[in-house]
Amino acid sequence: MNRRTLLAMFAASPLFALIGPLASRGSRAEADDPSIPPVSFSVEDWRQLLPPERFRILFEEATEPRYSSPLNKEERDGTFVCAACYWPLFSSDAKYESGTGWPSFTQPIEGHIGTKRDFKLFLPRTEYHCIRCGGHQGHVFQDGPQPRGERWCNNGLALQFVPEGSPMPELRG
Repeated sequence: MNRRTLLAMFAASPLFALIGPLASRGSRAEADDPSIPPVSFSVEDWRQLLPPERFRILFEEATEPRYSSPLNKEERDGTFVCAACYWPLFSSDAKYESGTGWPSFTQPIEGHIGTKRDFKLFLPRTEYHCIRCGGHQGHVFQDGPQPRGERWCNNGLALQFVPEGSPMPELRG
C-alpha cells in the first residue's frame, strides 16, 4: 500500500470526520485583548494587498521551496515581522541555521504566535500563525537546539526583516 492510498483511506474514514475539524481550529487573538490591536481586513482585502505568492503562503497555508528565501542568510540584529500585518513575531536573537532550507527560530516573541494542529501530511503537526492577523507562518518541531528544543520553521515570504535601528513599519489591517 502506498502513501497516497493510505491517505485516501484515512480521509474517507470515520476517524477523519472526528479529527478533520480539529485541523482547522486555531488560537487567534481575542477581540477584547487590549494588548493586540484588532485587524479589520478580510481575506479578500489581504488578497488585494499582498503579492500572490505571499497571499498563498499567509492565507492559503502554502509552503515556499526550500532555500528560496534570502532570510535564510539574514544575520543582522533586528526583528522579523509578519509580512501581512507587520506584527513582530521573532527577534534575531532567536534565529539559527537549522539546515532545513527555511528560516528557523528557537522561540517566538511571547504571545505573538498562535498554534493549531495540522493533519495535512497524515501525522499531526503543529502549525503556527500570526496571532494578530492569522497569517500562516510555518510549523514548530521538537528537534531544535537546547534549552527549549524547539525549531520554529518559517516561510521566508511570510516574514519581513526590520534591522535594528530602523523604524518598525506601521501595523496594517
